Amino acid sequence: MRYAKHHKSETRRDIVETASRRFREEGVDTVGIASLMADIGLTAGGFYAHFESKEALVAEACNDGLAITIAQLREYVNYHPPGQRLSALADAYLSPRHRDAPGYGCVIAANGAEIARRPPETRALFASQLNEWIALIGEILQEDGLSANPASIVSAMTGSMILARSVDDPVLSASFLESGLRAVQACIATNQT
Repeated sequence: MRYAKHHKSETRRDIVETASRRFREEGVDTVGIASLMADIGLTAGGFYAHFESKEALVAEACNDGLAITIAQLREYVNYHPPGQRLSALADAYLSPRHRDAPGYGCVIAANGAEIARRPPETRALFASQLNEWIALIGEILQEDGLSANPASIVSAMTGSMILARSVDDPVLSASFLESGLRAVQACIATNQT
């Protein structure tokens, strides 16, 4: 049976998208190649026609997932006028909706701690996208007329999300989201006085 001209690239895209979502939902190390390939209707043996190793997939899936997240966040803030962008972004990022859907949320908040234990090549790709996230926050700060360290904002938001997801107590989880929002709002308030 002959496949369509773009079948291989479409299959690779399906593998990367499915892996990215499942890595965020379940964790990188818990997702096996056989179950991942079964999710898209293929056998584990077919994986190696697309990737030389699981690590190559981890690097690409995390890189791709974070690039998509950054593009979505950039698009989201553009719906808000300058002066309100950072606040709107923080409200959306530090929401129960984002907390409760890690498979469709930020790779940093879902897999950052795991990436720290990956090989240098994977960490380098991740760091590249993390720098893009920090740069986006820098742009938003500038557009909003705010002066703050963009890495501090990223740290406050992602750290709060990680902690909110790590507990099963809904009140404590909500308090982590709220503390992240207060940190961002304090940055905004400091600039308005």
